[in-house]
Amino acid sequence: MEAGTLALLIPLAPFLLVAFIFWTKHQGKMAELQAKATAEKAAQYAQHTSRLEERVRVLERIVTDRGFDVAAQIEALRHEDSDKRLAAPASDTDKTVN
Repeated sequence: MEAGTLALLIPLAPFLLVAFIFWTKHQGKMAELQAKATAEKAAQYAQHTSRLEERVRVLERIVTDRGFDVAAQIEALRHEDSDKRLAAPASDTDKTVN
């Protein structure tokens, strides 16, 4: 390095040091804000996951409950009832033809 360059950098050193200190403080604050945002998102995901788990538990309870069999029996009765209705007009037409 030349003597002239060194003579110019010595008076600028305190200003560069202060700028570096401000920059590192700023980086620290940015890291804190990023950590808070990440923690908030993690909490939101955890809450959402717990709600979904609760819904799955309810669905499991419904499926494994005896009431599911009752619903299946009701559906079977509906099908039987619709089959009877479909068969009924055919027997009525036979009576009218005779």
